[in-house]
Formats: sequence, C-alpha cells, structure tokens
Amino acid sequence: MLRETVGDLVAFTAVAQEGNFTRAAVRLGVSQPALSQAMRVLEERLGVRLLNRTTRSVALTEAGERLLRSIAPQFDQIEGSLLALTELRDKPSGIVRITSTQHAAETLLWPKLSKLMRQYPDIAVELVTDEGLTNIVSERFDAGVRVGEFVEKDMIAVRIGPEMRQAIVGTPGYFKSRPVPKRPEDLTGHRCINLRRVTRGGFFPWEFERRGREINVRVEGQLAVNSLELARSAALEGLGLAYLPEDLVEEPVRKKQLVRVLEDWCEPYPGYHLYYPSSRQHAPAFAVVLEALRFRG
Repeated sequence: MLRETVGDLVAFTAVAQEGNFTRAAVRLGVSQPALSQAMRVLEERLGVRLLNRTTRSVALTEAGERLLRSIAPQFDQIEGSLLALTELRDKPSGIVRITSTQHAAETLLWPKLSKLMRQYPDIAVELVTDEGLTNIVSERFDAGVRVGEFVEKDMIAVRIGPEMRQAIVGTPGYFKSRPVPKRPEDLTGHRCINLRRVTRGGFFPWEFERRGREINVRVEGQLAVNSLELARSAALEGLGLAYLPEDLVEEPVRKKQLVRVLEDWCEPYPGYHLYYPSSRQHAPAFAVVLEALRFRG
C-alpha cells in the first residue's frame, strides 16, 4: 500500500509540474494511458479529486495544490540526497542551472564560471539570462541571481558582488538645449529612456535617495527598451537620459561621451546575490559553484 502510494505521488508530482499528461509520461518513462490510470487510482484511494482534466491541459484542484505544496519539497530533498550520493567522487560533477540578469551574468558570473569550468571539467553549467523574476523552483533552476532587495524572504541569499549605484547620464549634446536636472522631480521635463519590466509589465520607476529621503519618478520619453545595453547605446546616441548601473557608464563618462547628473541622489544599494531554496539539498557541484561566486570584498 505505502509503496504503491509513493509511486503514484511521484507520478502526480510530475503531472502537476508539467501541466500535461504527455510531457509527464515522457519524463517518467511510462505510457500516457498508464499514467492517467495511476492518477485515477490515486484519487479513488484518497477519496478526493486532485486534477481537473481537459483535452489540452491539466489543472490542479484546491486539494491538488495543497498536496503538491506538501510533498514536492520532500521529493526535492530526497532527489538531492540521492544525487549527492552519486557524485561522491574525487572531483565534483554534474549540471548546475542558474538564471541571472544579463548584466550580472556578464560582469560577475562569467569571469568566475569560465575559470571554474577549466578547473573542474566534470562540472557543467547552464546559465540562462532573463530580466524577469523567474520562479527558480517551478523552472527547476538550482539558483538565481538578482539584486539583494528583490530576493524572496524564504530563500537563502549569498552576496556575490559589491554594493551598486545607479547613474543618470546623457550626452553633452543633449544638454546643449536642455537644463541640467538639479532634483529628481526635474526629470519630468526631460526625454528619458524607459526600461520595460519583463515579468510584471509597465516600466521600472527611477528610484532616488538622499539623506533618508526616497523619491520614485515615473519618466517619459520617445524610447522604451528591455535591455540595459540598448538603453546605454540610445543614451550615447543622444536619444535621451538613461538610468543605468554605474559600472556600465564609467568608461563613456570618463571619455566625456556621457555626462552624469543627479549623482548626489544615487546612493548605494545591495548588489547582486545568488539565492536558492532553503529546503533543497544541493549536490557537491553546486557547493563548488557557490564558493567560487561568493563575494569576499
């Protein structure tokens, strides 16, 4: 009885995570009819409906969602424990999947990971750049990288970079016909380059702080992008003011290609952190990657 129920719960977890019987059957290596029958048997055994089925998809009932929340972390922990046992070798091995913003990937992750992979040839890294707030649990990533203030409270966060500052920049030519803003509120009279939120829609507000006073400004302009690099390129071409991480504009500011304004309103904020679920047990390969990325000041 217990053995059959555990097997059916593993199958239920696959169906719930895939949202589709066909994909779940492929993942488990069983036929779709057998998987469908196993789910009917499980529902009869428990006396409650777990899945709402349509011809195209599968959705969880309230009972199904409650069951998934309860058992998924336990299976993840068991899977992690078994994986750790198979990787007890002289050299750590396996795949580590990380989701990150493009900026963090290029400036922090890649320089360290490229060195690590040469040192540990049995460790494979899958680095996926995404500007949205990816759910690393449902998307089956080992970890994610985001600015510290955006890391969810139930995650373990490890600092991997220094504090950051934003910079508001425009070309000297842009300011020939426009006044230099003295306060954040002055930006409403300027042409600004907006950055699109990938996950939640809308545009990122331009956030400022000075001596404990915080101001968020909703700016307007002719151009909106979803890439920091595109925003910098547009600013360099004089299309407006850009709101960018300081390190992205250090060189053009030094070369006087861009002029920085409102610097006294751009205070430091928590830099990039690598985060991962506190309930998940990770393989030795992940521990090696984590130590390589850890910020040591």
